Amino acid sequence: MWWNVENLFDTKNDKQVDDREFTPGGSRHWTPKKLLLKQLRIAQVFRAIEQEREYGRHPDIVAFAETENRGVFEGTLQAIDHARYKVDYHESPDPRGIDIGLAWNPATLKFTGSKPYRVTLDNGRGTRYVIVAGFMASGHPFSVVLNHWPSRSFDAKWSEPKRIAAAKVARHIVDSLTTRNPMAEIIVMGDFNDHPNDRSIRTVLGSSFDRKEVTRSANRLLYNCWNDTKSPGTYYYRKQWERIDQILVSPALLDNSKLSIDTQSFRVFSIPEMFSHPGKTLYSTYQRGKFKGGYSDHLPLLLKIDVVP
Repeated sequence: MWWNVENLFDTKNDKQVDDREFTPGGSRHWTPKKLLLKQLRIAQVFRAIEQEREYGRHPDIVAFAETENRGVFEGTLQAIDHARYKVDYHESPDPRGIDIGLAWNPATLKFTGSKPYRVTLDNGRGTRYVIVAGFMASGHPFSVVLNHWPSRSFDAKWSEPKRIAAAKVARHIVDSLTTRNPMAEIIVMGDFNDHPNDRSIRTVLGSSFDRKEVTRSANRLLYNCWNDTKSPGTYYYRKQWERIDQILVSPALLDNSKLSIDTQSFRVFSIPEMFSHPGKTLYSTYQRGKFKGGYSDHLPLLLKIDVVP
């Protein structure tokens, strides 16, 4: 699972980052009661996934964007019924203090380690790490590359070089993994703040909607799983759905051996309660700066991976 959960902050003022707005005395008037409500909303989504016949359990890997720290991330996972996740967490140099939180089910997966990679921006400001983590599933190794690229604030073209810089880091990680093992099974996921056909995704990271093109690319391309759904997107902005949250996989996950996906593996998950207007506006925590008490301004992505003996 990948999910940008929208500003999952604790209520304390951390002097090391700019998080004062998410405190009881800050502009968002962020209180323990509001945090608890958000955590209950997230737990409800996990319960809905568990109750779906297609899944029947919680996701084995969970990656959240926009978590402030390990404590609030762990506390949110602990609010999920029957969840027994282990956590790996790297505090990023993001000025607001938002990070990517990673968790996994130790009953089904073995965690083999992780490494954060810094993204260097021209203005010298910090941004979220690109993180690579290793796992074993039924003896099969695979890697997950987690991304939350710089936003499109002010102007998408003006901010594009920042996302290009992040794309180069993610591409470096993929190249390093496939150089060591040409059959490396890699899942790249995140909130990229760019669309599948934007240069950062299509050219710099290297991706395609064509499975055959990916398998013939000698690991130059990743397969973009948005090809396998008609869902319009995960983020609703200016009356349009956007596909800025994405999951991409290396060619080795398309060969029906070890770990593999098919055309039904990828899904945008939602329940009716996550919308303030059916199929349109998302029921977010904040809207235009005002507290609404909803779930998030993004929908989560799920990828079901088959383990082939």
